[in-house]
Amino acid sequence: MLYSSQTEVSVHTFGLYDGIKAMINAGFPCIDLTMFSDYSYIFEPDWKETAKKLKKLAKENNVFFNQAHAPFGGGYEHYTSVLIPQFGRVFEFAGMLGIKNVVVHPLQKGEYYGHENELFEMNMEFYSSVAADAKNAGVKIAIENMWQTTRVNHRVIDDVCADPRELIKYYDTLNDPDAFTICLDIGHVAICGREPQEAIKMIGHERLGALHVHDVDYISDLHTLPGLGKINWDEVCLALAKIDYRGELTLEADNFLRNFDDSFKPTALRFMSERAKSLACRIDSLRK
Repeated sequence: MLYSSQTEVSVHTFGLYDGIKAMINAGFPCIDLTMFSDYSYIFEPDWKETAKKLKKLAKENNVFFNQAHAPFGGGYEHYTSVLIPQFGRVFEFAGMLGIKNVVVHPLQKGEYYGHENELFEMNMEFYSSVAADAKNAGVKIAIENMWQTTRVNHRVIDDVCADPRELIKYYDTLNDPDAFTICLDIGHVAICGREPQEAIKMIGHERLGALHVHDVDYISDLHTLPGLGKINWDEVCLALAKIDYRGELTLEADNFLRNFDDSFKPTALRFMSERAKSLACRIDSLRK
């Protein structure tokens, strides 16, 4: 199994090209292009040239871009009025890089409990509205499981698709495997009070196309390196092997990287790469 990691901290620290080079030098065979804090390059006049240069950089180093993460955040109004209108370009840029899956957060609006049906209908309309752009660009939209906090004590509780059964319902109802897949965020499953390995087995081989791999303490969304939290990675690896998961193992553990000064980040990246490799090899050995 191949493994990758998101570009966010590396690119923020070293710049677009040098940040990706740092990840390549760390040993990642594939790269998750994350469009979070600064992705203005996809709207510059030379954006197509940028995509070509990135693809050339990857090819020259025998790596590839396996997935991307569409912009998110800022609340419902910002997401719907500012970010979603950018998704056509996001998909097109990802498609030019040969990316398979683009993670797109579902719509989240206010309290989840008591509004499940309303949010479901809203998201069916939303995802259906962007499916054509994704297919035209040659990418799949990966639906991710989310969480929110209570107003009173700010504890983590369910949000859209937190329950694996609802995540399955979203994917099955959309019923368009050419446009959609599931990205299971391992840490999000755990902080919502469920075991990731059980979610993996419920979703199964046909639906699960991507992963966000990071560790948590079952309380907070730590986004740290597997092994530094409380998730049982032996059980997670076994579940992925049992369903014969064929996607990549993609780290979303950049909070680990943030702990180090810039001069040490390349070393930390190499450690992250080795940890991801060890998990990928473990899955492969269990699969056999």
